[in-house]
Amino acid sequence: MKSTTQIQTLEGRRIAKRLFNHWKHKFEVLETEQDFKIIMPTAVITLIPQPETLDVSIKSDDENHDRLEQVVIDHLNRMAQQEFTVTWHHPS
Repeated sequence: MKSTTQIQTLEGRRIAKRLFNHWKHKFEVLETEQDFKIIMPTAVITLIPQPETLDVSIKSDDENHDRLEQVVIDHLNRMAQQEFTVTWHHPS
């Protein structure tokens, strides 16, 4: 399953870096100039900072994909110290 969302923020790089650093002790991670990847046992989360958004995608084999979406946004909220309202899109 795949899902994507865009978070409206001017601090996308800072928020992505904080989550990347938070999870790097638990999961495999990969940082490039364009994005941050968190590689979990059954999912890959990609964070792509843009000038006015943070683009988030999740690819998983997990039957609890909806729960993973909530975990990711909860952690991003905590890293940003604010509450984001997001709509997840599920491309086929």
